[in-house]
Amino acid sequence: MTQDVVLAIDNGTQSVRALLFDLQGKLITKSHVPIEAYFSRYPGWAEQHPEYFWSSLCQACQKLWQLTDVPKDAVKGVALTTQRATMVNVDARGRSLRPAIVWLDQRRTENIKPIGGLWGPLFRLVRMQQTVAYFQAEAEVNWIQKHQPDIWERTHKFLLLSGYLTYRLTGCYVDSVGCQVGYIPFDYKNLRWAASYDWKWQAAPVDPSQLPDLKPPTDRLGTITPEAADATGIPAGLPVIAAAADKACEVIGSGCLEPHIGCLSYGTTATINTTHRRYIEVIPLIPPYPAAVPGAYSLEIQIYRGYWMVNWFKQEFGHRELDLAQEQGVQPESLFDDLVNQVPPGSMGLVLQPYWSPGIKVPGPEARGAIIGFSDVHTRAHIYRAILEGLAYALREGKERAERRSGVQATELRVSGGGSQSDAALQLTADIFGLPTSRPHTYETSGLGAAIDAAVGLGLHPDFDTAIREMTRVGRVFEPDPATQAIYDDLFQRVYKRMYQRLQPLYEVIHDFTRRYGMNPPYNER
Repeated sequence: MTQDVVLAIDNGTQSVRALLFDLQGKLITKSHVPIEAYFSRYPGWAEQHPEYFWSSLCQACQKLWQLTDVPKDAVKGVALTTQRATMVNVDARGRSLRPAIVWLDQRRTENIKPIGGLWGPLFRLVRMQQTVAYFQAEAEVNWIQKHQPDIWERTHKFLLLSGYLTYRLTGCYVDSVGCQVGYIPFDYKNLRWAASYDWKWQAAPVDPSQLPDLKPPTDRLGTITPEAADATGIPAGLPVIAAAADKACEVIGSGCLEPHIGCLSYGTTATINTTHRRYIEVIPLIPPYPAAVPGAYSLEIQIYRGYWMVNWFKQEFGHRELDLAQEQGVQPESLFDDLVNQVPPGSMGLVLQPYWSPGIKVPGPEARGAIIGFSDVHTRAHIYRAILEGLAYALREGKERAERRSGVQATELRVSGGGSQSDAALQLTADIFGLPTSRPHTYETSGLGAAIDAAVGLGLHPDFDTAIREMTRVGRVFEPDPATQAIYDDLFQRVYKRMYQRLQPLYEVIHDFTRRYGMNPPYNER
């Protein structure tokens, strides 16, 4: 008898993957299509053609069927997870009107009229004007309306990438609640589009009719159309089940269903997430995101472009390891682990703060990255280890903030994302957090999370407790070393936690300096 399987499609930043999972969470077959993350017509821009995302998805699916001997009638449903906050404009015929604005895009819309009505005085009273102004400046809809009004005039639907790809698969303008992460009028507390009086409709002025219908994770979004079946090879009529955005799917794919299990993602954006049934704002007015579980929230602290610094180091200073890895036919991570292990914990006093990109409130918009403690003993190995330590310090700080707000202490960590493949990074994480740290049994945690949503939605597992128990498990566990933990705790408390406060005045001077002398990227008014 053929075993039931589900198809998960994961459209990330670097690739599109089509994955077949069985009901025990085993990855049966995988196809992988690398994609160009974005192209940039001006400094700071990050765009990609929506059709390119769709054709890459189709290619990944067609490649999957060539690689597997699983019969298509064993596939019981499809779930889609995608990168977050990538926006697509389509016309009345569903055709894209302009390149998608990818989440890495840095353009801002300046000089927007502040929010009016009763909201304006309220925001001034609670000192949140800067946060709301940041939302307005970042909202893609404001930039398009100001600089491409003809495009906006023809926009029938304004969709996240998840909504666009769902439309291409099902022919329906519908999306998952779990995918709604972006500068759009979404009510994160009630997990629906915002009420008509909500300030977000002023901050991101979209007509409600331009937004898709929303379904909670595990609900049916539609079925595969004959046209999508021809393009992808997925059987026509197969149900498409709502999942969630890639980070949310990573959380449940790592088995982090309870709030005491922290999920670290060492990816392009480094994050720490915990799943809660209560709505909790770790930072006031900064909401938790929708979880991949209906009615639940994912408390998230993120270090934007977190592991970007690791890749930057490898490209700028890691040529020797990259060349050796290619010559020896081994993964580069093993050689970079050797580099980390050349250096003692604490990097001989070299401490890094990973604020490569500004934040809304913590850090503030003036923030910069910093490395302090240089001396003549430091080498590139010290710098590399300090990068990994700095990212873990920042995420530990986020964990402690979330614990204070939620009242729930983390007791263990699971790590996913590209950085999870480094044993040195996971041991270092366990030592800095002082918690047992493990990697999940599969690297494809976001795809597995989508498959879990599909399995529950299709009734193949009765509930999430069962699905998580049956489909997830831990791989290797890294226990903290008490002596190393003491070193890190001392540096964290006495140096790292004081860095931002001490350096913030200088960051503000640098911010003003670069603006005054035209050193900021010239993308704001393009």
